Amino acid sequence: MTPLLLDENLSPALVATLGSIFQGIAHVTQFNLLGMPDIEVWRFAREHDYCIVSNDSDFNNLAFVNGAPPKVIWLRLGDATTSEIARSLRNNAVAIEQFLDHKSDAVLEIPQIH
Repeated sequence: MTPLLLDENLSPALVATLGSIFQGIAHVTQFNLLGMPDIEVWRFAREHDYCIVSNDSDFNNLAFVNGAPPKVIWLRLGDATTSEIARSLRNNAVAIEQFLDHKSDAVLEIPQIH
């Protein structure tokens, strides 16, 4: 399965929290990408076969313009805590796996649960 790369707007603590579910999960800080322009993170993810996970629309926009790879998981969770984000990713693990298996899909939106 394609590993996940967490954007800087997500906590690096999610790597340890979700590592048993998502093999190879990483955070941009692990690759000195903190503060880098989105297009640089995009290029890194494409070159190293990562799927970007973010809660802002910037990577969704890049996927719309450029297509995949890399794939993007857009967390539309609003002002969620780290534990809420972890729970949402856990609860959507099957959908994420299916998304990563479908080569033609570029973006998976994970909506806020009300």
